[in-house]
Amino acid sequence: MMRELPAPPLADELSELIKKKLAEAQTAGGTRETVTVDWNEQKAHVDVIDLPLSKLYFNPSTHRIRAQRSHDAAKDVELDQNPWSEESQTYLRFLLQASPTDTNLRDVEFDALKDSLEEFGQNDPGLVTHQGIVVNGNTRAAALKLLGVQSMRVGVLPESFTWADINAVELSLQLRRDHRRDYSYVNRIIAMEEQAALGRTPEQIAKEFRIQVRTYHQERWILATIRELIKRSQDARGGGLRLVDWEGAQERLKELQRLYVKLETLDRDQADILKELRLAAILLNFSKTDVRHINEDFLKEGLEQKLLSAGPAIEDRSETKPTGVMIPGLGVEVPPASSAVAEMKALNDRLLRAAAVVRSRSEADLGNEAKEQAQSILDDAQKTFDEAIEAAGRSARLRKRKQLAPARLAEACASIDQCVSDLVQARTSRSLDEEAFDDAVIKLRGSLLKLAKQASRGLQDPGDGVAWLMDAVATEGRQ
Repeated sequence: MMRELPAPPLADELSELIKKKLAEAQTAGGTRETVTVDWNEQKAHVDVIDLPLSKLYFNPSTHRIRAQRSHDAAKDVELDQNPWSEESQTYLRFLLQASPTDTNLRDVEFDALKDSLEEFGQNDPGLVTHQGIVVNGNTRAAALKLLGVQSMRVGVLPESFTWADINAVELSLQLRRDHRRDYSYVNRIIAMEEQAALGRTPEQIAKEFRIQVRTYHQERWILATIRELIKRSQDARGGGLRLVDWEGAQERLKELQRLYVKLETLDRDQADILKELRLAAILLNFSKTDVRHINEDFLKEGLEQKLLSAGPAIEDRSETKPTGVMIPGLGVEVPPASSAVAEMKALNDRLLRAAAVVRSRSEADLGNEAKEQAQSILDDAQKTFDEAIEAAGRSARLRKRKQLAPARLAEACASIDQCVSDLVQARTSRSLDEEAFDDAVIKLRGSLLKLAKQASRGLQDPGDGVAWLMDAVATEGRQ
């Protein structure tokens, strides 16, 4: 979470340089370059100066790489403890260039920015504190350093600004509609969490992020779920999944939240089982269309039992026995979750821990054998889920075919009802083309005859609707 950071080394020296350059800019005459900063619903115009890139510091608190910091646990700890060290600043520079969804890869958007800076130069100034910490333009600073540029144009924030002010300014600049490079999904919802920690209301946060209040609550639910999964994935050594592991799952997580909220009030156990199943499928990187097959019909067909029987074995069945929770002071025990929910959670916990082992960067601590065993668990689960989802897809396609004919007939009824209204209006205005209408009715008769012929096949006891249709056709045949 956001905290006050100590001043960087040589902060006083750099502050003096900044004050000197600001004074020179203010007394030089002519048109001064300024940049507008939105801060606490106010606008401040700050002067722009040129500063050596070698003296500027990347911002350890920037929201742009908040989730990606967990890429390397040891370096993340060093970044927390010594944010201005060469090792920490080098790590920040690496993260600013990395892909948000896979930090082992270079971000294509970063390369596009670098190419643009190389061709056109720096168009917009960055923003720094009086101590030389980059508030806005961290990625640009990394790109300029890579290009060998020696200096950067920056606006300078007032010397009185606190870290809370700095983070608020960065957020307001990032959320401008014309900003070229958005925060990654997880970084964005972390920023919402930090704003809530500062005491801002959901309505205020939703307004700032230009979303609806219900979307804000959805994002907070998703972040809480991700943090819960990370905790469940941890082993005795404390290793587990990372925030960055859930980048790219935005749409699947949002669809999960909508399904869970819809079912929670109707059947909490069903909602929890589907939540665990979908989270496991997301963890196994199934597509959005595949994950959608895990729904109420998936449970009706008993496909979750197939996953439990064929999935990774639960090491200790006693872990899955649900227990109630005693409320302190009241002596009241809250009923436990059902055994089905407990077993599904236990299955998912094994998958989470296996995924954490596979994605761990520490070969020395885990060893190849542990990773191979964990990968085997994930491969088996992938195969089992694939079979269950394929079966659910076949059932969904069959249900759709069963429902297609009635749906078509319902659409035809709606068209005929509209035709009645159009016929009345045409006759009132004496604009009806009677010959064309008669031809259309003859075509309708032919269509009804074909429909009756197919509907009557193989029916020993037809319903009222089909019986009427057969009688109408029989009457037509007698005339």
